Amino acid sequence: MLPVERQSLIVSKLLESESVRTTDLATILKVTDETVRKVLESLEKRGELLRIHGGAVRPNQSRVELALNERKQVNRDKKTSIAGLAAQCIEPNDTIFIDASSTALTLVEHLPGFHLTVLTNAHNVITALADRDGIDIICTGGIYEPRSRSYIGLPAESTMRKHNIHKMFFSCNGIHLERGVSETNPRQASFKERVIECSEKVFCLADSTKIGLKSSFFFAKISDLTTVVTNEDSDRGFTAALANQGVEVLRV
Repeated sequence: MLPVERQSLIVSKLLESESVRTTDLATILKVTDETVRKVLESLEKRGELLRIHGGAVRPNQSRVELALNERKQVNRDKKTSIAGLAAQCIEPNDTIFIDASSTALTLVEHLPGFHLTVLTNAHNVITALADRDGIDIICTGGIYEPRSRSYIGLPAESTMRKHNIHKMFFSCNGIHLERGVSETNPRQASFKERVIECSEKVFCLADSTKIGLKSSFFFAKISDLTTVVTNEDSDRGFTAALANQGVEVLRV
């Protein structure tokens, strides 16, 4: 197969799904992993994809901040599975924080039936839980950001400092072993950094397309995380490295 044919096949695979894995491509193309990496490097230079640990994703997945309604439709099945597993970590009378990410918002659908206190800066979380019995809702307030339907800024950060959070549940645009956890939105990144400081346990909900990725603004180190909840097809070398750094990894 000619190099241009390999490139064309990889691009077509990305059109079918949000991500591709190096090992899978090597099998399909009948070449070595190293050959695949070189092809991915070439395509990345052309802006056709963005390389991550163990593969590549569509370029617009991490470089462009999608509106919430758009983000909710990306990898919907994976997000639902991850949220369901994360919900099993919640205990009666916990005070939890849920951020404005589409994955964390999906967690609302799986919250257990016992008493909880939910802190959030997400308008959609508040409206979703408004009629739920047994849940005390605390909104951070702050500057409303229509694109993410969330509250951010110093007023929101100030609210968080007044509370002891048992478990923080959030997502991100990328999680990288050396650089840490990142966001495309600087104000969201700053806010999440403050919430981590107030939380006893920190749960990062990240599907496989975010593994190994570096986005624009870093707000947490790997050592800040208690648990990473991800899906079964996430790179096992990466998740093993997380475990070696003391981070619990839950796969679904």
